[in-house]
Amino acid sequence: EDLHAHPGVAAAGYSLFALAMAVGRLSGTALLERLGQTRTLVTGGALAAAGMLLGALAPAPWMALLGFAVTGLGLANIFPVAVARAGAIAGPSGVAAASTLGYGGMLVGPPVIGFLADWYSLPVALTTVAALAGAAALLGYSARGASPARRT
Repeated sequence: EDLHAHPGVAAAGYSLFALAMAVGRLSGTALLERLGQTRTLVTGGALAAAGMLLGALAPAPWMALLGFAVTGLGLANIFPVAVARAGAIAGPSGVAAASTLGYGGMLVGPPVIGFLADWYSLPVALTTVAALAGAAALLGYSARGASPARRT
């Protein structure tokens, strides 16, 4: 509605996001081998933040669609790498905490975005997603020197 686009464009936006995320996940192992965990987290978070900002603030529907695709590429490997990193740093309790936060975010996130869009606007709601993706990039960078958990 904000961009005066046909309702099918909204479906295309989610489809492009999901397709880009699938492509990103399928190429994730090669990406991790090439960049390593820290760079994958930081690059993914920054790419997702930039993509969501583009999707949220785009003046044209095609730019919003591009933003959603870029967001999918950026987010594709953040969750698996974050869970692996949490396991390496804190062991099983780290995996449990990262999984709980990740899956909790997937359950709580959409309604929160909907409420924010209703209370303020859709661009404001989607900008919060960009801010959270940027925070994920910063967290990934800040945990780069953390030592793995000792196994007993």
